[in-house]
Amino acid sequence: MKKIFLLFLLSTVCFAQQLPIPRIKFSPQKYICYYTSKPLRIDGKLSETAWKKAKWTNDFVDIEGPSKPIPRFRTRVKMLWDSSYLYIGAEINEPEVWATLRQRDTVIFYDNDFEVFIDPDGDTHRYSEFEMNAFNTVWDLLLIKPYRDTWNAPLNDWDIHGLKTAVTVQGTINKPGDKDKGWTVELAFPWEAFKEIAQVSTPPKNEDQWRINFSRVEWKTHVVNGIYKKEINPATGKPFPEDNWVWSPQGVVNMHYPEMWGYIQFSTNKVGTKSESFVERKEEAAKWYLRQIYYRERNYFDSTGSFTTDLKKIGMKNEDVPGFEMPPVVECTTDYFEARLQSLDGTENVCIRNDSRVWIKHSLKAQTK
Repeated sequence: MKKIFLLFLLSTVCFAQQLPIPRIKFSPQKYICYYTSKPLRIDGKLSETAWKKAKWTNDFVDIEGPSKPIPRFRTRVKMLWDSSYLYIGAEINEPEVWATLRQRDTVIFYDNDFEVFIDPDGDTHRYSEFEMNAFNTVWDLLLIKPYRDTWNAPLNDWDIHGLKTAVTVQGTINKPGDKDKGWTVELAFPWEAFKEIAQVSTPPKNEDQWRINFSRVEWKTHVVNGIYKKEINPATGKPFPEDNWVWSPQGVVNMHYPEMWGYIQFSTNKVGTKSESFVERKEEAAKWYLRQIYYRERNYFDSTGSFTTDLKKIGMKNEDVPGFEMPPVVECTTDYFEARLQSLDGTENVCIRNDSRVWIKHSLKAQTK
């Protein structure tokens, strides 16, 4: 737990610092996840017919977005689901496969790793983080809030009961001198685990959408006495910073911006039988507009010690959010703010508050329709 606490302290962004704002266009990746009628054998091979019919995601990119170099090695993912599990398969190209950590719930990204982040209800609170290395050593934890919004450490003793994981190495692990192809990952997340996180339908209903993202940590290494070692920066005496490659770019070097994750849309159609389109929902544009208020209110608070109802003071411009009345309603006290947008038909309010949680409040009008 000392390692976890130290990691938390190093990662936390407190209210005394300016909050980094993603500097990329808001355009998260999207994936249609189809149904498989036959349970998958979790062996890390991705050889079943259902996997062959499922489409790959786009290749991973740098965590900061298109302004950074294209990753040196390819990473991509497939997803499927059935009545018991959300299945994830990943292909991780790697000419030198290595790993060191074998104890569960250690800090896996000290090795090269593969990571999964899932926020079922998309409110940016209560989400899961999962990491694994090429030894199939795993680390699962629950975040009550993003680090930027809390002093509470993640729940490292939270385990995904019923989780199934497997790794297959295309080559030889920890054997310098030969060239490997990489490693493949196969995961089965039981729906029961997500009931502990959010009040969502599990298994999901047709066209349900969750927020999800994937990350790969890659260290630069060289061989010393037949062992892989991280390359050391002579100027600091420490390893060079790791590369962070992701499915949906974050715009900042921080995976704990759940609002930047991609979308997974579930389909009850069997994989390979029908091609569907992603359903665009007007609430998502409203959430993103409110998110800009959140970023700026946080930084205004850091500078002045209070929040404000005057959007001009935080640099917000007048914009149209299709389907919603403008301007937004902003209310605040000394240490709290809430902003909301009401739909034009008056049936719902999309809301955000100072700890970044976003939610939809349905009106009595909507409930009686």
